Amino acid sequence: MNILKKIRAKQADLFAPPVAIAFLGDSVTQGCFEVYLTSEGAVQTVFEPESGYAADVRKLFALLYPGVPVQFINAGISGDNAPSGLQRLERDVLAYHPDLTVVCFGLNDACRGDETQEEYASALDGIFTKLKEAGSEIIFMTPNMMNTRLSEKLTVPEIRAVAEDTLKIQLDGREVCTRQGAAVCDCYAKWKLLSQNGVDTTALLANGINHPSREMAWMFAYSLLETMMR
Repeated sequence: MNILKKIRAKQADLFAPPVAIAFLGDSVTQGCFEVYLTSEGAVQTVFEPESGYAADVRKLFALLYPGVPVQFINAGISGDNAPSGLQRLERDVLAYHPDLTVVCFGLNDACRGDETQEEYASALDGIFTKLKEAGSEIIFMTPNMMNTRLSEKLTVPEIRAVAEDTLKIQLDGREVCTRQGAAVCDCYAKWKLLSQNGVDTTALLANGINHPSREMAWMFAYSLLETMMR
């Protein structure tokens, strides 16, 4: 991908044009992990962006290209979906003129019901079109699998009820990427392969529902690096 050509140019000459990578997505992109019930009875999320995959990508670049300053923009918002991502694209991503944008939506979109999936695909189309018009390279990263069973750790009824709903839902969104010619980092396929080989993928979810653990965030980060290096 051109992003690494720009990195290498910056490596050879620090006065070369700056390099920026943006991440547009939901709670997984923002860096959310466990969920819990507050004393007021509300479901709350543990926010730990420095343990999320976007931060891990930054750490990998610091390891591999230590002398190259790269700007990383995390535009992940907990609870967000593709239509909302399209609405805030200009403000949260394009305003920073990223050389590469990683887009990861699907978890919350899938939970909105089958009748909204055309809206999901249309929103991804719009995001990809606007990014290409702005000159940003694109990687669509398919989300992880959601829970495939009810975790024994989910003892709070309100949270368990959410897991009962997500148990029936999966969505990866690759069809739109094929139509738009966007590069795909297929993490969903990797989760599915783990499941097919006897791995309890639900145990790899920090909240037992849809947030990958801190350790699994590294798989997303390294998979993105592999995609960039193709």
